[in-house]
Amino acid sequence: MRKEVKILGAIVIVVVIAAIVGANYYRSSVQNERVSTSSNTSKGTINTENLIRPDSPTLGAADAPVTVVEFYDPECEACAAFHPSVKKLLKDYEGKIRLIARYMPLHPNSLSAATFTEAAGEQGKYWQAQEMLFQKQSEWGTKHGPQTSAPVDINALFRKYAMELGLDLNKMDAAFAENRYNAKIQRDLKDGQILGVRQTPTFFVNGRRLARFSEADLRALIDEELKK
Repeated sequence: MRKEVKILGAIVIVVVIAAIVGANYYRSSVQNERVSTSSNTSKGTINTENLIRPDSPTLGAADAPVTVVEFYDPECEACAAFHPSVKKLLKDYEGKIRLIARYMPLHPNSLSAATFTEAAGEQGKYWQAQEMLFQKQSEWGTKHGPQTSAPVDINALFRKYAMELGLDLNKMDAAFAENRYNAKIQRDLKDGQILGVRQTPTFFVNGRRLARFSEADLRALIDEELKK
């Protein structure tokens, strides 16, 4: 019996080691893949335009050697939680990286939230609006589990946020009434799907997808690109 236990233990150890090695190999292989100028997949043709569009919100030096593309959802709790880390990276690598924001609307209020940030951006306050939505996500975001309070009036809240940001409410209302940014948001969604984005946030660093979501891994991938 003791011998069998030892054999079983050895098998378990081998399986665990194999799983760890396999996971590391997968992360390495994913991160070593770079979006090329043109390549075909079952989802369509991938090219650099799927990563960055001319009208994508950008933060940081235009000539920065590293470009970080984030597919995010304003209503995503993980995106909001990771936002301080993104800000910290932008500060730590000031002049060395630029951030490109792309939408991946996966939640019920995502389209309205993305429209709000775009309309704010039209008035020069895109990043302030993004920050506000993350900070106040608990107010306007979808609540999980049994509802114990009255439904939230999203439009009223967004108009309140617009006033706090000093935005022109007439312009904001017009953007919502016209569904002005719907095509752009849907295009981002399609681009993300072509690139294999399944969850938010998903990051690409100079075209290389971050395989394991953490600040340390994102920083390491940025450092790798800066050394080239």
